[in-house]
Amino acid sequence: MVKRQILVKPNARNASVSVDAKGQLVVAVRAPAQEGKANQELIAVLADYFQVPKSRIQLVKGHTSRHKVIEVLD
Repeated sequence: MVKRQILVKPNARNASVSVDAKGQLVVAVRAPAQEGKANQELIAVLADYFQVPKSRIQLVKGHTSRHKVIEVLD
């Protein structure tokens, strides 16, 4: 199990994952931050990035914030 801090950027032109100077993942998603759409796309983008099924990624903290904590299950 790995916990990571994430910064989410909704309404981006393209979905992408990068690492900032602090080592924090910055995830850009195309979906708006409404009705959990950005969180759903965040999980899909991270599942592709970590090459695990979406069911292995859990949003632990920050459901309504741009700063989130996720957990990648083994």
